[in-house]
Amino acid sequence: MKLPKEIRDKRDMGINTKTRKCSVKGCQENAIRSLSENAWKKYIEKAGLKLKDSTNRRIYLCKQHYSQSNKFRKSLEKNFQKKGFLDDSLSHKKGKWEI
Repeated sequence: MKLPKEIRDKRDMGINTKTRKCSVKGCQENAIRSLSENAWKKYIEKAGLKLKDSTNRRIYLCKQHYSQSNKFRKSLEKNFQKKGFLDDSLSHKKGKWEI
């Protein structure tokens, strides 16, 4: 059972968490995102970023590199978005059918 916010312990998250560095070569910033290597590696490499060699299955990115790779991912996925079957019907005005 989840406790309400007022009752929950207010733990200091900064004490026990390990800060990771960005996985991009040459970047020493602290990472803000931990991403799956299987899902994100292709987007990061196609965005022109080079990753450090790692045995982890996770990729850690700082704010700048995350936004750069995320913009690239969204632009690629926008091209492959499925079109709805009613998309072409939007071009017709309501009540006027052309045959």
